[in-house]
Amino acid sequence: MFFRDLKSQIAEGLENNPVVAILGPRQVGKTTLALEIASENSIYLDLESPKDLAKLQDAEAYFTTHQGKLIILDEVQRKPELFQVLRSIIDKGRRKGKGNGQFLILGSASIDLLQQSSETLAGRIQYLELGGLSYTEVNDDINKLWLRGGFPSSYQTRNDTISAQWREDFIRTYLERDVPQLGPRVPATTLRRLWTMLAHLQGSMMNTSKLASGLDISNMTASRYIDLLCDLLLVRKIQPYYINTKKRLVKTPKVYVRDSGLLHQLLNITTLDNLLSYPLVGASWEGFIIENILTAAPQQTKYYFYRTSAGAEIDLILELPKRQKWAIEIKRTSSPKVKQGFHIACEDIKPTKKFIIYNGDETFPLPNNVMAVGLGELMGKLKSI
Repeated sequence: MFFRDLKSQIAEGLENNPVVAILGPRQVGKTTLALEIASENSIYLDLESPKDLAKLQDAEAYFTTHQGKLIILDEVQRKPELFQVLRSIIDKGRRKGKGNGQFLILGSASIDLLQQSSETLAGRIQYLELGGLSYTEVNDDINKLWLRGGFPSSYQTRNDTISAQWREDFIRTYLERDVPQLGPRVPATTLRRLWTMLAHLQGSMMNTSKLASGLDISNMTASRYIDLLCDLLLVRKIQPYYINTKKRLVKTPKVYVRDSGLLHQLLNITTLDNLLSYPLVGASWEGFIIENILTAAPQQTKYYFYRTSAGAEIDLILELPKRQKWAIEIKRTSSPKVKQGFHIACEDIKPTKKFIIYNGDETFPLPNNVMAVGLGELMGKLKSI
C-alpha cells in the first residue's frame, strides 16, 4: 500500500466541487485510491459489473435515493449518458444545500470523459490525473522504479522477470480488449507496432510521415492513432516553447511513452543491466524524470521543451503559478555539467530559476545561477509551491 500524493488534492476537490474526476490508465491505482477516500457514507459502483449496472436502470431515482452520500462511479466512460443525469442530481442537491462532494468518478481514459462532461458538467467538475507511482511515493530504489515503471502491480512483483510478464500481459490486454472499447476500432497488431515505433523514438521529434510510411497507413490515420494513445494516457507529446525571435525554432513536438516500464517492455528490456547498456538509456531516463516532475507540479502547470536549429536546448520548461518559469536540464550522471546550449537557450527564454537534475541527492550551485538537484529535491520544491 502506497500513500498517493493525489489523495489530499482529491479530498480538497470534493470539498470545493460537486464532482471530482480521477483520470488515469487501467491498473494505475484509481480504484484503490478512491476506496481509501470513501467513508461509511459512500457507495461504490463498478460500471463494468452487471450487478452494479442493474442498479442504474433508473439512475436518477437511484442517485436521488442516496443523495447526501458520496457516490463513486468506476469506469464511468462505459455509460456516458450518466453525465446528463449527474447534472440534474447535482443541481437538485445544490438547491437543497448539498452542493459539493456528491460524486467521485473514475475513468481509464480522457476521451469520453472530457467530451461528454465538458459541457454537461461545466462549472461542476474538477479533473485530476493519477499517473504511476512516483519516486517520492515509493521512497525506494530509483533504478527499480525506473526499470519496472509506476504501475503498482509491475513495481511490487517479486522479481524483474515477473514484472516484465505483467507488463507484457498488460500491453496485450490493453490493445486487444480495452482499446476497442475505449476508442475507434484499431487493429491490435498495428497499434502495437506504432507503440513500439514511438518507444524507439523516445524523447525525439515526432515524424508522423515516417511512422505512417513504416506502418503503410496514411499520415492522417497515423496522427489519429497517436492521438488515441495520448488520449489513453499512455503516450505524451510535449510541445515546443515558442518565443518571438529571429532564431529558427524547432516546431515539432517531442514524443514519450509515459510509463518507463511499458517503454522498456516495448523495447524488450527486462533487466537493469540490459537497460544501462541500451542506446536509448539517456532518453529513457529523461522520460522517467519528466513524468515524475509533472506528477509533482501544481495542477495548472504548463510544460514545454525548447530547441533551436543552432543547438540551443532546454529539456523541460515549466510555467508555474505566480509567473514562475523554470528551465530544467536532465542528466543521468553523478557529475553534472551544463552545456553551452542550455545557457544560450536560457538567455532566450529568461527563466526565473534554472536547474540540472542529476543522479544524486546533494544540492549545490553551478555557474550562471544553475542549481544541481536530485529528483526528490526538485519534486519537493514543486510540491511546496
